[in-house]
Amino acid sequence: MTVTYPPKISLAQLPTPLRHLKRFSSRLNGPQIWLKQDDLTHSMMSGNKVRKLEFVLADALAAGADTLITCGGLQSNHCRATAIAGAQLGLNVHLILRGSMPELADGNHLLDLLAGAAVSVYPAAEYQRNLSSLFAEWSHHYHEQGKTPYLIPTGASNGVGVWGYVAAFEEIIRDCEQAGFTPDAIVCATGSGGTQAGLTLGSTLTGAAIPVIGIAVCDSVDYFEKRIHDDVISAQQLYPHLMPDSTVVERLQIITLDSYIGPGYAQGYPELYKEIASLARGEGVVLDPVYTGKALVGLVNEVSSGCMKGMGNIVFVHTGGLFGLFPYRDVFTDFLAGAG
Repeated sequence: MTVTYPPKISLAQLPTPLRHLKRFSSRLNGPQIWLKQDDLTHSMMSGNKVRKLEFVLADALAAGADTLITCGGLQSNHCRATAIAGAQLGLNVHLILRGSMPELADGNHLLDLLAGAAVSVYPAAEYQRNLSSLFAEWSHHYHEQGKTPYLIPTGASNGVGVWGYVAAFEEIIRDCEQAGFTPDAIVCATGSGGTQAGLTLGSTLTGAAIPVIGIAVCDSVDYFEKRIHDDVISAQQLYPHLMPDSTVVERLQIITLDSYIGPGYAQGYPELYKEIASLARGEGVVLDPVYTGKALVGLVNEVSSGCMKGMGNIVFVHTGGLFGLFPYRDVFTDFLAGAG
C-alpha cells in the first residue's frame, strides 16, 4: 500500500545510510545487524527528532506561529533540535526543561543557548506535577506580547510528528531492498514513544507486517501500549483522509521491552557503559547512555538469550543523542580507567 503524507518541510539530510555491522554481528553469533544511521540526519539537529519536526514545524508555520514552546530534560535531544530548527526558520523558541541548572552549560543544553532559545529550568517534581500549567503559563506570556505560540509535546511525539517515522519505515524498507534482504525486525530505543509509534504505524499502513521492537528507556510496557495507540488515534483524527481504514489502530502490533531501563531514566549501569565502549571500539559507532545505549543492551541480551532465534537480519535504528554523551564524561572516564 502506498502511504500519503501530510505537508512537511525539509530539515533532515535524507536518506540516512544503512550500514552492516559485520564484526558486531559476528560477536553476537546470531542475526546480521544493520545500523540505520539516523544520527546523520543533520549536524546540529542530528537524531530522530528532526524527522518528526519536519511535519510538526510545517504545521506550526501553517498555523502562523512565530514562537515554539516545547519541553524535555535538561539534555533533551528534542529540545536541542527544536532550538536549532527554530533558529534556521527565524522562529523564537522557549524550552521548558526538567532538572537542575548546572554551573556550566554542556551538551545539548549548551547548544540550546547557542541557538538563542529561551530556557526555563524546573526541578523534576515541579516539572512532572505542573507541566500542563507551565505550557499554559508561557503560552499566555507570549500571547500577551502579541506573539503566536505553537506548543510541541515531549519529543514531538503526537499525531503530527508520528508521520516522520512512518516515512522512515518506508525509507528503511527501500534501503533493505537495495541491500538484498527483507528485515525480520526493526529495533529502536523508545522514550516519548513517537519513533516506535511511527515505525509501527508504517509497518501497518504499508502491509509489511515487520515487527518493530521498542526498547524502553523509561516507563512500562503498558505505558507505551497506551501512548502509541493514542498517537495513532490522534493521527487518524487529524488526517482522516490519509488514514480512512478504521481498523488501523486495532491492527497495530506494539512490541515493547522494559527490562533494560536500569535504575531509571538517564541513569546508567555497568553493562550499559561496557556495551557502548565495545561498539565504539569494534565498529566506530558511538551511542549515548540515555537512549541508544540502553537499546543496544536490550538487543545484545535478546539475541544472546535466543529470543530472536531464526531471524536473519535485524535493523537497529541509531536515533542519535551524541551531544548527550558529553555530560557523562566523568562516568565514562572512571569506567574506562577501571576497565583498563
